[in-house]
Amino acid sequence: MSEKKTKKTGYSFEEDIERLDEIVSALERGEAPLEESLKLYEEGARLAVRCETALKQAEQRVLKLAKTPEGTIEAVKMEVSDSEA
Repeated sequence: MSEKKTKKTGYSFEEDIERLDEIVSALERGEAPLEESLKLYEEGARLAVRCETALKQAEQRVLKLAKTPEGTIEAVKMEVSDSEA
């Protein structure tokens, strides 16, 4: 999903991260009026959740190589425990 747009959101993960960075910078500068700051914060919170979800989905797709008892190598889905998710 690197540069591809997601069908659901229309934005790529990279674009979401870039926008989130812009929002954080704007809020850190503290130059926006209160109402605009609140809107930026809300947008940033939504983006953070969307990015976290995308990262979790990517993590679940990662495969690790494991040696079988027969000595061959096979791809195995990586186990994700609740504490890591």
